Amino acid sequence: MTSKYLRSGVLIVALSVTLSTIAEAQTSQKKIVSNGTIAGVLVGAIAVVVIVAYVVVHESTKKRTITGCVTPEANGMSVTDEKDKRSYVLSGNTADIKAGDRLTLRGKKIKSTDTGRPVVWETKTVSKDFGLCRPAA
Repeated sequence: MTSKYLRSGVLIVALSVTLSTIAEAQTSQKKIVSNGTIAGVLVGAIAVVVIVAYVVVHESTKKRTITGCVTPEANGMSVTDEKDKRSYVLSGNTADIKAGDRLTLRGKKIKSTDTGRPVVWETKTVSKDFGLCRPAA
């Protein structure tokens, strides 16, 4: 919703600057850079800053998920992500998680400062439940 208004605002500013040229009398002095060129450069620079800011905000708030089979551990449960093959110890909202199920979990990775400790996945919600895991062939 915000990006729709953002695009509309940038378009309005760009059109306003482009269409609002000032009529000047012709003189014998020649300008090196016209006001329109300066305005165009400013609008372009502002557009680049807005686009970069939008991408940074969008990437930082993007929903992170992992998918894999949940296995019981001595201190709780863990899941091995099917994409990166890394094992994560589960924490956070694990009430709906059962060992032996294949799930897609939404949350975030928490890196441990201790090198001997495993990586923790702080679960926010169960995004998709695929049912029981199939045994490896």
